[in-house]
Amino acid sequence: MLSNFKKIFINESVILSIIVINTIIIFITESGIKNSLLLHLDILITIFFAIEMIVKIKEYGFKQFWSNGWDRFDFIIVFLSIPSITTLFVSSSLSNLSVILALRLLRIFRIFRVFKFFPNINQITKGFVRALKQSRAILIGFIIIIIISGLINCCLFKNIAPEYFSTPLNSIYTVFRIFTVEGWYEIPDAIALATTPLIGKIARLYFCLLLCGGGIIGLSFVNSVFVDAMVEDNNDNVINQLNRIEKKLEELEKKLGVRN
Repeated sequence: MLSNFKKIFINESVILSIIVINTIIIFITESGIKNSLLLHLDILITIFFAIEMIVKIKEYGFKQFWSNGWDRFDFIIVFLSIPSITTLFVSSSLSNLSVILALRLLRIFRIFRVFKFFPNINQITKGFVRALKQSRAILIGFIIIIIISGLINCCLFKNIAPEYFSTPLNSIYTVFRIFTVEGWYEIPDAIALATTPLIGKIARLYFCLLLCGGGIIGLSFVNSVFVDAMVEDNNDNVINQLNRIEKKLEELEKKLGVRN
């Protein structure tokens, strides 16, 4: 009986099913549909997840449990969402505290467990981490360029277009928006409307150059470095295979040469 109880909390299919049900419940409640049954189910699922963590730690041991990245991820998410259980015991006025209720939304992130079953997910994850490490200098440099451009634009345009460049943070966000090519043309158009025709043309030219340098060339360069680092392991495998084939061909040529 006890072993069957443990299997429920260790079975990945059962856990994923509960995670999907919990996500559906949160989707319904956050859509404005209030129902006490859904609230109680949500709290029961939180308790279920808490028991799951206890059972797994007792079954595998904390060291083995914590050595698994997915288990660590689940533990943190469940631990942070446990305070939402208090909504069952506190008064209705306190149960409406947004901070407490928002904690239960963290459990939605457990749906990422489905990635665990993706083919070659470990290799993809390792490639992603390796790409971050190898391209961090490029990423940091790109961020510095955004910050410097934001400060320059703040000094130049904070009085002309305060909605975009009123503060350094606001200006940095605007530069980031330009680099991502998201509604960038609205910014020089706003400056052109607030100034003389000559300054407006210069501003449009300036932001076109900023877009080309940072948004098209710069961002493409960052993407290419990152992608190249991610697939580097695959490239190494292909090169190793080609080297082995080349060695075999050389050995075959030597044997054929000796026979001739």
